[in-house]
Amino acid sequence: MNRVSQTSFAVTPAQALVGINDRAAMLSQPGFGKYLTDHMVTIRYSAAKGWHDAALTARHDLSLNPATMVLHYAGEIFEGLKAYRYPDGGAALFRPDANARRFNASAKRLAMAELPEDMFVDAVAELAIIDREWIPSEGEGSLYMRPFMIGTEVAIGNHPSDSFLFSVIASPVGSYFKGGVAGVSVWVSDNYTRAAPGGTGAAKCGGNYAAALAAQADAARQGCEQVVFLDAVERRWIEELAGMNVFFVFEDGSLQTPPLTGTILPGITRDSLIRLTRDKGMTVREEPYAIDQWRDDLASGRLVEVFACGTAAVVAPISQIKGNGFDLTIGDGGLGPVTADLRKTLTDIQFGRAEGPEGWVHRLF
Repeated sequence: MNRVSQTSFAVTPAQALVGINDRAAMLSQPGFGKYLTDHMVTIRYSAAKGWHDAALTARHDLSLNPATMVLHYAGEIFEGLKAYRYPDGGAALFRPDANARRFNASAKRLAMAELPEDMFVDAVAELAIIDREWIPSEGEGSLYMRPFMIGTEVAIGNHPSDSFLFSVIASPVGSYFKGGVAGVSVWVSDNYTRAAPGGTGAAKCGGNYAAALAAQADAARQGCEQVVFLDAVERRWIEELAGMNVFFVFEDGSLQTPPLTGTILPGITRDSLIRLTRDKGMTVREEPYAIDQWRDDLASGRLVEVFACGTAAVVAPISQIKGNGFDLTIGDGGLGPVTADLRKTLTDIQFGRAEGPEGWVHRLF
């Protein structure tokens, strides 16, 4: 059943759409976040009026006073989810209600206004529908939806903003990594940490990602595609990658992933994989795992696969772990059978090739 919006949007369609041939060229080689669709959603909030002025318009630049609070105090949060093309030509969102809940958890942590969950889902859905021609139909391309919110009060004063702008933009995407689902190499950072207890590690805010950039640059200098962060207290326990959660697969068929203790983003792909793994009758533990355990378990053969997961990358095998004084290959350096099976199970649901748990799929058209 197609979803019916409960939010009333003032719709002003774009007058100058990207041409059919130009759009086709973009969709043939979309990259990741390289191109944007024709439209966007904006909804405003003020303390006096609440959420108002919901609009679906041509994509346009934002104009901000130089004293707008987001520019000085980083009151900004965002989400990432995808619209998937189905075999029958229709399309659907995957678990947008979970994104809406996480968005509000981030808003609460950053002292921002919470957006009604139905309004969040409506905004994402309406943009995907009006820009439906941008949803790729080949391979595993999808339309990446980027909802975000910024504090818009004009004031140079360190206090919560009293006004906000919520917006959604969209971008057709292909594989997150240039090599597709080939093995990813990771660098264990011993100079930087991503988050600390009591901080914003569980919030999806831009500051967390900005803080990871120097560590990511370190990883690139070491010839690695991603960085792995350790905990901020003992500098021992695995937490997550710069933008992905991590799972470990053992020779007995069980899986393990670091627990959500406030310093790790509660990934929706992570949560989905835990559910799917348990539905298969497999054991998955949410328990701490140390870097020395990782190394020892590789040496003994107890650890056979490692993979990262997130909305952007979906499921990506980790083939190599490097750090100061060590360089280790995981398995045969390729896509292991458990990782491959879980990736296929998840993507089959996302692309409408298989049924998933009730409520996971929100059909658009």
